[in-house]
Amino acid sequence: MSDDSTAASSLATSDEQRLHQMGYAQELHRGMSRFSNFAISFTIISILSGCLTLYSYGLNHGGPPTMIWGWAVVGLLVLFAGLSMAEICSAFPTAGGLYYWSAKLAPGKSGPIWSWFTGWFNLLGQVAVTAGITFGCGFSIGEFIFLVSGNAAWTTNRYVVLLTAILLLIQGLINTFGVNIVALFNKVSVWWHLVGVAVIVVLLFIAPHSHSHQGGSFLFGSGGFDAFKGLSGFEVPFYVFLLGLLVAQYTFTGYDASAHVTEETLNAAVSGPKGIVTSIWVSWIAGFVLLIGVSIAIPHFGHGLVVNIAGTKYSTYGAFAGGVPWGNIFVYATGKVLGELLVLVVIGAQFFCGIASITANSRMIYAFSRDGAVPFSNYWHHVSKKRRVPVHSAWFGAVGAFTLVTPALLPGATGGVSYAAVTSIAVIGLYVAYLIPVFLRRINGQAFVPGPWKLGRFGPLFGWVAIVWVVFICILFMLPTFATVNADTFNYTPFAVVAVIGFAGIWYAVSARKWFKGPKIQGSPEELAAIEHELSI
Repeated sequence: MSDDSTAASSLATSDEQRLHQMGYAQELHRGMSRFSNFAISFTIISILSGCLTLYSYGLNHGGPPTMIWGWAVVGLLVLFAGLSMAEICSAFPTAGGLYYWSAKLAPGKSGPIWSWFTGWFNLLGQVAVTAGITFGCGFSIGEFIFLVSGNAAWTTNRYVVLLTAILLLIQGLINTFGVNIVALFNKVSVWWHLVGVAVIVVLLFIAPHSHSHQGGSFLFGSGGFDAFKGLSGFEVPFYVFLLGLLVAQYTFTGYDASAHVTEETLNAAVSGPKGIVTSIWVSWIAGFVLLIGVSIAIPHFGHGLVVNIAGTKYSTYGAFAGGVPWGNIFVYATGKVLGELLVLVVIGAQFFCGIASITANSRMIYAFSRDGAVPFSNYWHHVSKKRRVPVHSAWFGAVGAFTLVTPALLPGATGGVSYAAVTSIAVIGLYVAYLIPVFLRRINGQAFVPGPWKLGRFGPLFGWVAIVWVVFICILFMLPTFATVNADTFNYTPFAVVAVIGFAGIWYAVSARKWFKGPKIQGSPEELAAIEHELSI
């Protein structure tokens, strides 16, 4: 046996012992490296997914200055949240992640109720972020077909929802085949994103078709804000700026995936925390470059100038902000063929992102079901003996994501507004779940025994800043996003959030409070060994 194999075997044994101490058997295949752990969170953050699929929303809410300054501010605050979560992940490296942390950090006997609601918010956010990622990929594919064929039907809601269903089916199948193939896709995805961003930005900057770039005032100041002013209908610039923060806040979601796959990661107590933090700061830098690179290539309008892109004429910034403006920027700046190839780069990144998101969904649902907190838990907790992955949970995430997309089929529904609502649901669901254990860590510090990765004296500062920020954004993203509220512009985020709170709350009050005691102990050391032996046969 080589030295590397011996070291990996030693780490796996140590990780399994820690998992046994937390009361769980090693049911999943433990083979992920530190890089693979980072890769899954970086892939789900996916700047080529979040930044671009919400780019139209950003243009309608303050334009490039809102997105670029918002990215800088939100990225810092998210880093504080990620650091706080990473410290807890190091102490409790388990697939349950957030809801397990809440159970262990809650004061007194309140662990079960904190754990219950953390889990349900996490489940809502996980499924919603998968819906947002794949719905956005469907929009991108529809735009590509339109650019190639001129058939605008593929950009309508009906066809985008159909494309979303096909994508979820393929991504679900890939997650059925095992963690190794998913890890391979995630490794490819890291380089696809980094190289893809570099290629896109360089080509947009040097492209011969783009005769003049936008200036600094357009990117960072009043020039860009005034160009798109009034598109949301609101007269208060600061409120418009705040709404535009959704672009950055939604993109910076999903990094809890590093925690959810710790039961499959070597040296999990260090690799998991580092995966969370590294995925955030690398995305922060790369996303900043991407937003500037794309925004600098927006066409100039004014003085009667008309820009013809793929047969569609635009004469104002407002008209240009609709649909899939980033795809139009690619074609305008680089020409039809090269622009279409760049759209394919984005589609590839978004597809990888969807695969990784379903992986994270399935591990969270698997762990929550392992503790009996989901209807028909025995079914969702099932692990394939052949592939050692929770196949049923993967399909739970895929079908749930499609369900959140279906309101786009309602008469009068606008795809962009529906997409913004899905992303708002993802942000609220995930960030509530992210910060509940951080809050409990701060008010009940004596319950926390740090793992090998720790923050030290900066922990309280990072934690409290992140907590205040999350309370603020949960209120902000349930507010109206357009001044005129009708069937086309209605933000249905509050209804989805209230529905989950109501369902989880009523179920807990009526039934679960009698039997849900938080994370379960699967058994004695002998019983855990028996579970592992059964799966190995």
